[in-house]
Parts: sequence; structure tokens; C-alpha cells
Amino acid sequence: MNPQLIDIAKVFLKLGTIAFGGPAAHIAMMDEEIVNKRQWISREKLLDLLGVTNLIPGPNSTELAIHIGYEKAGWKGLVIAGCSFIIPAVAIVWILAIIYVRYQNVPSAEWLLYGIKPVVIAIIIQALWKLGKKAAKDTPTTIGGVLATLGFFFGFDEVIILLTVGLGVMIYKNFPKKNIQGLFLLPFSGLFAQTNVNLIFSPNEINIFLVFLKIGSILYGGGYVLLAFLQRDLVENYQWLTSQQLLDAIAIGQLTPGPIFTTATFVGYLVAGNLGAICATVGIFLPSFSFVLLINPWVDKIRNSKFASGFLDGVNTASLGLMAGVTYTLIRTSVIDVFTCILTIVTAVIVFRYQVNSAWLVLGGALLGFIVTN
Repeated sequence: MNPQLIDIAKVFLKLGTIAFGGPAAHIAMMDEEIVNKRQWISREKLLDLLGVTNLIPGPNSTELAIHIGYEKAGWKGLVIAGCSFIIPAVAIVWILAIIYVRYQNVPSAEWLLYGIKPVVIAIIIQALWKLGKKAAKDTPTTIGGVLATLGFFFGFDEVIILLTVGLGVMIYKNFPKKNIQGLFLLPFSGLFAQTNVNLIFSPNEINIFLVFLKIGSILYGGGYVLLAFLQRDLVENYQWLTSQQLLDAIAIGQLTPGPIFTTATFVGYLVAGNLGAICATVGIFLPSFSFVLLINPWVDKIRNSKFASGFLDGVNTASLGLMAGVTYTLIRTSVIDVFTCILTIVTAVIVFRYQVNSAWLVLGGALLGFIVTN
């Protein structure tokens, strides 16, 4: 294999194995590995790719990995990066699904997240600081980022926040001009989110693939939005799962590293065994590969357009504003006692002052969590 593709596989296999903590943590780790350590792309380019991923359906961090692979080595890099990032989590979830079917119980690993979450918080804070200095490049983008964070706390829809801030910054920067014509990347597929298939599907492999293909094509937002889609389709409409099984599936997705969309692997296995797991996983992630392949070539054109560039600047800073809101939520649920508070502070000092590999920090957090809770 091409040495470049081998490098891509190694990096994203590692990230997929240690990337606990959701999209914000994944983005922080990619910034460290891709921008800081390897200089594969600039931080400005990473922000542009992140801004674009926020405007299309699917798991943002996975799509960012796919974008980076495409930037590095074309369509082959796209496939290698995406699959390498997804496969570790899929393998872990698949094994847990087998155990679950046998014992009808979710394995307990509170100690793992107890030690890892505070470490991840510090990694995210460092990434926010670095990315924020690039994204908040002037007064309009800085204000846009603050407004996006406020919008998050007031419960506004994430896509509405991104579009509003993006358009606001674009209009402000180009207000004197007439006949504003920009290249807008609007999430039209979200219009299909209300489309519902009323057919009663039997849980065979083809139907599992089609259901998860639909979800992967129209889903914006994180795990709670995914939960709502799966509840409506798989529990209420098709009655493939019980609500308890669905909650257990979401819990497994949050417990394991990598994208929470690997919940699909767990659900697919519960419904139709190994083939079901494969069909569900391919179905939910395939749209992300397709969207990135179609959109990536336009990223530079968007940046070179004066109007679209202003829009992208707004989307970038809004993305970080939302990331800041998510970070606050994570802090409230992860920093829960003296130990986790001290661990967060110590890790923050380490990541800001020393170039320590995030993999070692995550492993160290897991070990400390095990020691403290056992």
C-alpha cells in the first residue's frame, strides 16, 4: 500500500481507538494529531472543513476525518481515513452487542469514563483555545461565536444557529455591496426529515440498510437526535426494538470511543445478527462518505468567494460557539467531585504547557479512574 495511505490508516485507527467524549473531543484530537504534530493541513483549513461538515447531515467528527483523508490522498485517502476512524468503535460495539444478546445486560465500565471524561475536557478546552484564535478573526466573527453559544443555551436548533450566524457575518462584511450573490451550502436534505415511511418493514438485511441509510442522509445533531429518530422508526413504527433495548444501545454508543453513530451496529446486531450489524453500519455511514466526496472540491471555491467566505467565517465561529456550549455541558456531567476537578486542572496544565500525546493522557485517565473506583 502507498506509504501515505498507511500513515492515514495509522493515525485514524489510533484516533478511533482513543477518541472518547463525543465530537468535540474528536475534533480536539484531530487538531492535535493532524495540525500540530503532522502539519497535514493548516488550522484555517481544518476550520473550513469543520464549518462545511456542520452544514451537512451525519456525524460531524467522522465527516471531518473523511475530509482530511480526501485532502491528504484523494478518494483513496477519503475511504481509508473514514473506515479507519469508524472500525475500532464498530468492532467494540459489535462485541458488546454479542455479550448483550447473550446476557441481556450492558457491561458496567463506569470507572473507565470516570477517569477519561475529565482528561477529555482538558483536551477540548485546549482545542477551543487554539481554534478560537483562528476563527474569531475580527469583531463580527467574535460576536457571532458568542451569540452561537448563547443560542445553544437557549435551546435553538443547531442548524438555525449556524445559518443565522453565517448569513449575519456575510451580510455585515459585504453590506455596502449590492446584488449580493454568494455560494451558500444549505442543508436542503433536512427538508426531508419530516418524511416518514409508513410501511411496516420486516427486519431483514435490506430493510435495515434502507432505514439506516435514510437516517444517515437526513440526521443533524448528536446522540439525542439519533435517539429520537430510532425511537420513532424502530420502536414505534416498525417495532423492531423495545424502548429499553434502544436506551441500552445509545448507552453503548456513548460508552465506547469513536462516533456515537456506531449505535447502529449494536441495533443491527440485535435485530438481525451479524448481517444486520453490517447493513446498519454501512447504511448510516455511507451518506457521510458520499456528501464529503461531492462537497470537498468546493471548499476552496467557497473560501475564495468574497460572500461565501464571509458566510464560512460565520459558520466556523458558530461551530466553535456550539462546541463551547457542549463543553460546558460535559463539564457539568464529568467534573463531579474533587478527584475529577483536580484531574481536569492537572491535565489542562499538561496539555497547555507540554506536547503530550493525547493517547497517553486518555490511557492515564482510564488507569486513575480504575484505581480510584476499585
